[in-house]
Formats: sequence, C-alpha cells, structure tokens
Amino acid sequence: MTNGREFDKKGIYQIRVKGNLDQKWSNWFGGLTITPQADGITLLTGPVADQAALHGLLARIRNLGLPLLSIKRAESEE
Repeated sequence: MTNGREFDKKGIYQIRVKGNLDQKWSNWFGGLTITPQADGITLLTGPVADQAALHGLLARIRNLGLPLLSIKRAESEE
C-alpha cells in the first residue's frame, strides 16, 4: 500500500465530461487539449501539475455545470 504521494506530482490526465466544448476553452482549462467526441462527450487531455491543480480543474467543470463522466491518470511525467 502506498501513501498516495506519487499522485501529488505532475501527470497526464484524461477527463471525460458530458457536453460539447469548443477548443477555445483550452486556456480556461490550463491548456488541456479539448477533443469533442461524436456521442456528445468531450475529452480533456494533458498535463496537470498536482492534486491541487486537478481539483481546480474539477471545480471549473462543476462551475460550467458539465457532468463529470471519468478521470484517468494516463501516466506520470517523471
């Protein structure tokens, strides 16, 4: 069992939300790549500095009223 410290480092995340976002929202989401999917889902992908930054992104998603579908840590940047 780990203490969770490995997740408090920079990593690549994939966040799926219900709804269509245009690429112009990328700066508002910290430069994440925004990829609309055919089924009305948007994929946000890119580096996130740490858990605090991830929670900030999740707050922005909540503030837009977008239903959160999934979060996946694809890889660590170390």
